[in-house]
This record gives sequence, C-alpha cells and structure tokens, in this order.
Amino acid sequence: MPIARIAFAVIFVSLVAVPLLLRPADRSEGASDTRQLIIITPHLAQLREEFGLGFRRWHEEKYGEPVRVQFITPGGTSEIIKQLNAQYTSAWNRGEIDRETFECEPGTIPIDLMFGGGSYDHGRLMTECEVSDNGQVVTLSMSEPAGFSAEQVEEWFGPNAIGAQRLYEPDQHWMATALSSFGIVYNREVYDRLELPEPKSFHDLTDPKLMGWIAMADPRLSGSITTTLDYILSHEGWDVGWKLLRDISANSRYFSGSSSKPPIDVSTGEAAAGLAIDFYGRGQAQSVLKPGADPSTGRVGYVDPAGSVYIDPDPISVLRGGPQPELARRFIEYVLTERGQSVWNFEPIESTPKEAHVLDDNGDEMGPAVYALRRLPVRRVMYEKHFDHFMDRVNPYLIAGSDRPAGWRSSIGPMMGAFGIDTDVELKAAWKALNEARADESFPSEVLAEMESIFYAMPIHQMPPDEAGESGELLEFTPENYRAIRNSWRDPDHPDWAVKSQIRYVEFFQEQYAQVARLAKTRALEPAGTQ
Repeated sequence: MPIARIAFAVIFVSLVAVPLLLRPADRSEGASDTRQLIIITPHLAQLREEFGLGFRRWHEEKYGEPVRVQFITPGGTSEIIKQLNAQYTSAWNRGEIDRETFECEPGTIPIDLMFGGGSYDHGRLMTECEVSDNGQVVTLSMSEPAGFSAEQVEEWFGPNAIGAQRLYEPDQHWMATALSSFGIVYNREVYDRLELPEPKSFHDLTDPKLMGWIAMADPRLSGSITTTLDYILSHEGWDVGWKLLRDISANSRYFSGSSSKPPIDVSTGEAAAGLAIDFYGRGQAQSVLKPGADPSTGRVGYVDPAGSVYIDPDPISVLRGGPQPELARRFIEYVLTERGQSVWNFEPIESTPKEAHVLDDNGDEMGPAVYALRRLPVRRVMYEKHFDHFMDRVNPYLIAGSDRPAGWRSSIGPMMGAFGIDTDVELKAAWKALNEARADESFPSEVLAEMESIFYAMPIHQMPPDEAGESGELLEFTPENYRAIRNSWRDPDHPDWAVKSQIRYVEFFQEQYAQVARLAKTRALEPAGTQ
C-alpha cells in the first residue's frame, strides 16, 4: 500500500477510534432535554445498569426531576486515567483552567465522575496529571473535593479506617462506595483429585503438586491482582514475600491479561485455584452451584486467608470541571444511602418473593432490581441493621488485615514479569529440579542449599550513567535500595532505563534458573559411588 494511503488510513482510524472509546456505553432512559450525568467507570454492565436505574428512580422521587445517566467504559482504570490525563492536559494548554487556583468552569471536561477502581487508582487522579506552567512542572489534581459536610461524612463512615486503609481521602477527593477483599478461588473436585486439603492461606498455593494448576492474572495488566500481590508482599515482608510470589509463579498455569479469567477457569476445572477479587470468586462459586446446594460443599469455593486479608475501598471521585457538579454529588449521596448500599449485596428484587422484600425507613424497596452484584457495602450501618439480608455473610471490618502497604507496589510488575512471566519455561524447569531434589533424601544438603540460594536470588540493579557517561552505581535489590532503584526507572533523562533494566533482570533470572537445572543434572550424572 502506498505511503500516502497508509497515512490516510492511520488518521482515519484515529479519528474514528477516539470518539468510540469516549462514547457512552449505556444510554439510560430519559428525554433528550433531561439533565444528564456522565460517569467513566471500569465497572461491569450489570453494575452500571443497577446503579443507573436506582439513581434515576431515587433522584426523581427525592428531587422531583428526571435525570439520565450515561456511562463511558474505555477499559480498565489505567486506560481511564490515561484518557482523563489527556483531557485535562488539553484543557490546561487551552487556558481553560486557572493557573493559580486550578479552578475551571463546569463543562471544561465532558465527564462528571469516576466510579470504581481501587483507592490506589483514585489516588492517581490527584497526582498523575503533570502540566507545564512557565517552564515549571505543576501537578494538577483531576479530582476535586466532594464538598459534603463533616456531619454527613461522619454519618456515612464513622471512623475513617478499615484495617490499615482509609475509607475516604480526608479532603474528599475520593470516597469509598463499596469494599473489596482479595483471596483464593478454588475447585474442590480438582483438589480432591490432587489429594490436597482446601487452601486456607496463600502459602498453600506453593505445594509442588499444584505445579501448572494455579491460574494467575498478569500484574502488569491488572490493577486488582497487583493490589493483592502488593499486600502479600507487605504482609510477609521483603524476603519471605518475594519467595512466596516466586513459588506461586512457578506453580502458575498462565498469566492472563484479565483478572476475571482465573475464576472462570477454576470453575471449569482448567485450574485448581487462583487469586481473585472477592466478588469474582463468590460470584463464580454461586454461578456453578446447583439449586438448593450448600455453598460450603459446591464445586467452587472462595476463601479470604485468615490474618492476611487486604480490604480495599472501591471509591468514587468528582472530576474537576465536569458538566453537572450538582448531579455528581447527588449520585454519591444516592450510592451512600442505605437504599443505594443495599444494591451491592442484597438478593435481586425480581427474584425475591414479594413478602420477602426489604424496605428502608422510607418504605422503599431495597436491593438490586435484577442482578446479584455480590459486593460488600462500605457503610457500617448495613452490617448492623441489614446483615441478615446479605447474600454473603462477610463483615470486612472483622477480617481486615492491619498491615500497611510497604510502598513496594511499583516493583510487582517488573519483578514478577522478569522472574515469573517472561522466564516461564526456565522457571518451571528450575522449580521441577528443585522440588525433586527436596524430595530426594539422599540429595546432598550443601548442593540443595546452593540450588535454593540461586533459585531465590534477586538481581543487581545498575543505576543510569552519570553526566560524564560513566556507568552508574550497582545496587542490590533490597528494601533499603528500592526507592533509588524505582526512581531510576522513572528518570526523565534516561526514559528507556526501565526497559533496559527489565531486559537485564530477565537475563539474570534465565541464567539463575539454568544454573539450578545444571546443578541438579550434574548430581544425577555423578557415579553412584560418589553420591
């Protein structure tokens, strides 16, 4: 194809693709002149439908005014933040945002709220838009304080804590609407065939019998699995944590680009277990449960490992300069009413007998209309007043772990990519050799110790060269050096340093794993009399 035609095709695709990405995914009922709330979200269609319908009904009842709700679903939270960043940078460069106060007119950007994702992602809204002001780099918060009274926030949340996590950002840049835990989904039938007890902790996923049976999501592509692994690493500590993540990686069947795939494959028996967000795990367990069967004996189970459960808020943020700031705050108000909170975990009204319907203090029916969402509400009052009506009798305030994230999250993708995903073949060969040596009582202990040390070793990181071009300092990959190493990945003077470092890490682990296999093979070839 001629170059001119190729260029035209690229431009055409770009012009078509961007509007499609930003086009609302759902069109709620309402006349064309009805006020419209626009929400960008990673949430699934069933959740969008329930909260869109619930808000429209609630708003018309309370304010006597019909509204429309439209959702934009460009992908996961990383894609959402990338697109919002582009919107705000463009508005800043057009002079539509005040350089001193950062204030802007409603409608400066065409989106009112970001609904869903983790607390980490909503924190990124406050920090990841960097714009230039007279040559100086300025951080522009893409979210703004929701502006509710202290009394209202106290009524909704009470103490601003669950485990080691906040329920809302102190200035209300984000506020939790639901809670998510991260645990293990597993297939009881596969576990029976493997003659293994049901898993109760993350360490149970390291049994050599599970090699090739653990379904994983790629932390470089999934924010939720990164949150899970980050908490495991923080809870276990640097040395034990990395060892645990290495062993789980060695038992992996695959690393999917989607965190929703492992629970599905576990339910079909394609995998024995996997890490999962609670609602994915419980939802999958429910979907394969026979009518009237006991969930504790169904084919699929889900467990929150005792003592190491990370509970993360699922927040909502008001976007700076959205077209309908009043409607945005009213949507948050609705989601945090008892009626709105019941949508997360009550039985659907449609499938519940009329006499079993639950009414709120105003006599309105509670619960989702059609779909069971299997999420945990954030308000404590729901557990105090309505716990008997929950589909999942889990109180996250009682099981939340108290470990604070250690600040190592950004290491998860690069390290697991290097030691577990991009070196999958070499890792599994070394893991097999190591476990065979562990099971052989006659295997020399000193050789086994050497194999263990090599298998779990971490790379030496090279810092970028200095201004004179001299090679940078060599740093051991330790918690003490981690901040400097992380900063070198982000060095604006060496934008390719993260990629170059990743290549070196992969090469390091490939050689380490090869050494483990060679040691095992050398031992196997030794004459019998020397063993």
